Amino acid sequence: MATISMGKESEWVPRKKTLQVRVRNMHIGSEHPVAVQSMTNTDTGDVNATVAQIIELHKAGSELVRFTVQNLRMARAVADIRKTLDDLGYDVPLVGDFHYNGHQLLREVPSCADALDKYRINPGNVGFGEKHDDNFKSILEVAKDHDKPVRIGVNWGSLDQSVLTKMMDDNKSSKNPMSADDIMVSAVVESAVQSVNKAIEYGVEPNKIIVSTKISEVSKMVKAYQMLSERIEQPLHLGLTEAGIGSKGVAASSAALSLLLTKGIGDTIRVSLTPTPGSSRAEEVKVCRQILQALDIRHFVPLVTSCPGCGRTTSTTFQEMAEDLSSYLQERMPEWKGAGYAGVEEMKVAVMGCVVNGPGESKMAQIGISLPGSGENPSCLIYEDGKQVAAVKADVARAEFKKHLENYVTTHYSKKK
Repeated sequence: MATISMGKESEWVPRKKTLQVRVRNMHIGSEHPVAVQSMTNTDTGDVNATVAQIIELHKAGSELVRFTVQNLRMARAVADIRKTLDDLGYDVPLVGDFHYNGHQLLREVPSCADALDKYRINPGNVGFGEKHDDNFKSILEVAKDHDKPVRIGVNWGSLDQSVLTKMMDDNKSSKNPMSADDIMVSAVVESAVQSVNKAIEYGVEPNKIIVSTKISEVSKMVKAYQMLSERIEQPLHLGLTEAGIGSKGVAASSAALSLLLTKGIGDTIRVSLTPTPGSSRAEEVKVCRQILQALDIRHFVPLVTSCPGCGRTTSTTFQEMAEDLSSYLQERMPEWKGAGYAGVEEMKVAVMGCVVNGPGESKMAQIGISLPGSGENPSCLIYEDGKQVAAVKADVARAEFKKHLENYVTTHYSKKK
């Protein structure tokens, strides 16, 4: 049987230093926190719908919001989107996503170029042959004129075919040929590196560039970013492209991002989930935040530790309480943050369903409650900082625990002055 080493490879790796890029009111890279971002799926030309979704995403925690700019109608709507958000008091940075015709749209609609805070360029579809370089240069010149940063976003689904073809030709004559998969990953990285070098050659400052190499398969995506991180100094935007729907998308994105973030790679992230019909686009933002919080990279809201339940926990009380408290913490966090309770986002809360692990988990949390399982003493035990502070009846446990929770926040987290 093979053995698995859990030595140095499992140790935490500090984040790799990258350049610092300013995007409107925030910085990405260097020592700054890993930023969370998302993308709308509204018709950008519908100003009201797009503004509403941007606000929804921003309230959920998206620190930048990207939207497609596909045609002149959409480009002309961008300034109105920016103005509406400003009038409503939302200073969220806006990123324009350009494919095929960005060089034309940004030139023809200068109000769009000015209103956006960053341009996303896909080097695989800005043009072909000489037009590729001319169109790419044109977008970069607009970025320089308006003092805007760019994201060079390579995607293996729309890879620059000239780069891929050359690498395939070179591979045929190599003494140690690579596999087709390795060529594809290397071509994605090479396209990104060449595009960064061209941008700098065209006069874009190195600290005005963010880079991504998006692939939909976890192992290939991770390998591409590992290779890329060794070759450039620009901040990296991480994402598993076309991650999928539901649990598949969440699991794949969590695996991919975690493998990179724990190696110190990544400055901003997105989870590209396919939303289920009728669901909120903000779900992908919540997943991003949960990944960062689970890795202890950033903290946004107190999380609830709760048991999965088993034959000992025949009551649904602990399940309902865990769900209710998770929602309660989400709702209360803005007020606690507004009141200046420093560090409350790192508070650990436990809701457990029987005597086996309940008291132990509750003691290890800052505040926790252990509910009785089947046939156990009916008292619900509340713990704070490892000590039992109360025993309450099940019918009032939820309300009593919230009282203890509120008191714990006010007495254990000092207000910032």
